[in-house]
Amino acid sequence: MKHTVSRTLPRVLRRRDARLCLAAVLVSGFGTSALWLVAGVWVKDLTGSDGLAALCLLALWAPTAAGPVLGALADTVRRGPLLISLHLLPAALLPVLTAVDSPGRIWLVFAVLFVYGAVGVVQDAAEAALVAGAVPASLLGEFNGLRMTVSEGLKLVAPPAGAVLYGAYGADAVVLLDAASFALAAGLYACLRVPERSLARGERVRIGVGARHLWRHPRLRPLVLAGGATMLCAGVNGAALYAVIDALGHAPAYAGVLYAVQGAGSVVAGLLAGPALRRLGAHRLAGYGIAVTAVAAGLRAVPSDAVALLCSAAIGAGLPCVLIAAFTAVQRETPDALLGRTAATAHTLVLAPNAVGLAVGAALVEVVDVAVLLAALGVVWAASAALPRQSAASPSRTADRSSSDANPA
Repeated sequence: MKHTVSRTLPRVLRRRDARLCLAAVLVSGFGTSALWLVAGVWVKDLTGSDGLAALCLLALWAPTAAGPVLGALADTVRRGPLLISLHLLPAALLPVLTAVDSPGRIWLVFAVLFVYGAVGVVQDAAEAALVAGAVPASLLGEFNGLRMTVSEGLKLVAPPAGAVLYGAYGADAVVLLDAASFALAAGLYACLRVPERSLARGERVRIGVGARHLWRHPRLRPLVLAGGATMLCAGVNGAALYAVIDALGHAPAYAGVLYAVQGAGSVVAGLLAGPALRRLGAHRLAGYGIAVTAVAAGLRAVPSDAVALLCSAAIGAGLPCVLIAAFTAVQRETPDALLGRTAATAHTLVLAPNAVGLAVGAALVEVVDVAVLLAALGVVWAASAALPRQSAASPSRTADRSSSDANPA
């Protein structure tokens, strides 16, 4: 596998447009990850309210529910110019937050974060569609794995950097850094040379067609369902984090250690997922990823630091396998004309259950012993590993492999 990684990654990075896309993700992602942490801290400092601080994350995530509608925009205009505009918009909007200096203006934070989240939904859809045209289908798994590695790696670096910047210079410095990161990313997207389909004048775009495509497709439906079930269970698992820390006898700050280990697992998984996808196919890779996370979630019931760290790394490694398998399959198996809507719908169906899982887990952890809860979660999560195998094995395996896989010579 190591030899495969060393052979395929240069093939991705040798492509100019792929490098530019990854650079844009790196630049804008750094600002986003920094602001994600600082926004909650800032609101907490201004208001003293934990509830209002938590609403920052809700404002960012809420637009995900409208993915099928917002994603349609990526199928109605040329995606390159759209991505440039979608990065210039937050670059221009974020400086408005420098006017927030009292609890009475906190509403501006929520409003800007909501728009920020909505723009992010369209960005993801347009980027997924554009990348599918810029990167050969045989390398999409490697690209998406690298993208996951970049995103998860940033989560290890950017939030602490944002916290340091906030402590030294205040929230305005973080806001302006994020705005600058979006402006730079817009410049990188402007350098892309990706051919795009011509849009027919008056072409009608049906919003629900992406959902219908996912539901009727025998290979995509089980992958998206498996992804949604995985993120639902991941939400319950995440809600139990502080109860696990209490059982270990640590202060809440120990969550930072577990998050860092989980992030490291995701970074490694992102590098290996692409070659694994080529070797195993999307359905088997997703099934293995679910099995790993299910076992790790159940074992977190064991009150041991070593086990907790190992389980965090395993969860970090298993989750990206499911997501990369599902989203890469969507890019490969969807016609370009409806890829924006389909990608956005897939993101909603896969990622939105995480919020539901967090809410359910938060309620359960108050009334159920954490060891019992995690053991039951592990069993339920493991059962969902059968979802990716609901499609016919032979067609799925053949479709998930590229032509170069079928002919190694």
